[in-house]
Amino acid sequence: MEKGVRALWREEDWWAVWLGFIIIGASLLRLVPSVPKVGKWTGNPLDAFTIVKDGVASGNIILSLVMLMLGLGVLTAIAVGFMRTANVGKYLLGFIGVFILATLSYWIANQMNVKYWGLSYALWALLVGLLISNTIGAPGWLRAGARTELFIKIGLVLLGAEILFKKILSLGAPGLMVAWIVTPVVIIFMYNYGVRILKMKNKSLVIIIASATSVCGVSAAIAAAAASCAKKEDLTLAVGMTLIFTVLMMFFMPLIIGFIGMNNILGAAWMGGTIDSTGAVVAAGSMLGADAETVAAVVKMIQNVLIGLVAFFIALYWVTRVERDPDVKPNAMEIWYRFPKFVVGFVAASLVFSFIVVPVMHGDFKLVESTFINPVTKVLRGWFFCLAFTAIGLESNFRDLASRMEGGKPMILYVIGQSFNLILTLFVAWLAFIILFPKAI
Repeated sequence: MEKGVRALWREEDWWAVWLGFIIIGASLLRLVPSVPKVGKWTGNPLDAFTIVKDGVASGNIILSLVMLMLGLGVLTAIAVGFMRTANVGKYLLGFIGVFILATLSYWIANQMNVKYWGLSYALWALLVGLLISNTIGAPGWLRAGARTELFIKIGLVLLGAEILFKKILSLGAPGLMVAWIVTPVVIIFMYNYGVRILKMKNKSLVIIIASATSVCGVSAAIAAAAASCAKKEDLTLAVGMTLIFTVLMMFFMPLIIGFIGMNNILGAAWMGGTIDSTGAVVAAGSMLGADAETVAAVVKMIQNVLIGLVAFFIALYWVTRVERDPDVKPNAMEIWYRFPKFVVGFVAASLVFSFIVVPVMHGDFKLVESTFINPVTKVLRGWFFCLAFTAIGLESNFRDLASRMEGGKPMILYVIGQSFNLILTLFVAWLAFIILFPKAI
């Protein structure tokens, strides 16, 4: 791990910050007005790459995708070159392959029948990568472009641009109660259950699963993995479980809420606090109506704010308790060295958009989102996440994953932890939205 000023251009976390803010700056200056994305399709696969205006095909996005591939490839290659962790030429060749696989994953996910079932691009990217690595094996030239941590850290910095504080506070005290009371309780419960009751030896895997379950799924898992110096296989296992259960919860929770006649806003807050993906939360909330969709999304965004705090406290706990050297007294600098620096970029991006961009746009959230976030930072965040999940799959194999199952204990931990999360979140949401702040609904 690089230390001192040298780390600013040699450490991956810092490069995630620099590249994230280059993208954010280009967005704010309108140097990049929009980013291509694979479209929806039903019967004709080519529809996914067709531009349609007023019901008439007016071109395709193939050239735009090629330009995006080259742009992201060169941008990330600069970081790889400065970090001196790989040959830049080999990285660029591998990146092209990873990008094509990521595009394929988006294409599969955007088929309308697949999309209906909530099978997201993240799941398909992971499956595509795993299929290759566990059958023919990922060739060396392709693996050279699989920079999992760099991709997802850049994506997390860009995610910060979507966390608008004034929008979060619009839901007020009940939203804060659901997100900020339940989350730390669930993390502490799951960690202690995994370590003390299940006797899991891999504490890094325990904290990753606990963070993914209680905060916001994959994003929190990445931050927790970085803070606890977890192995890539631990992250893959946690992400795989999270994605599977996210799909199930996204589909069944709205049905259960409607079947028992639960108040839609209460149900939305419940889903926002428990479903482990912002996209899945929005999709599930939309099944209950526009107001419920807004409440579910805001509760999830409030949880997303905790990514930085969770990473900080995990790094603090790991340095002072889990991996403490009895002969060395832990100090603030050691905690700083362990702390995932990309979280600094995540928080900084949120502050810039919340307290500079939004006021400049006269507090118009929709204008900010339609001008900067949705056409650029959010779409690019999706691309980086898709690249990362593809890379995770390419670098993983089922034999390594099986060796980390400890007799099924990770699955037991997730099921018990998520069950506890569902019960506690529903109780706190009922207390907040029905008893203490009924006017909120």
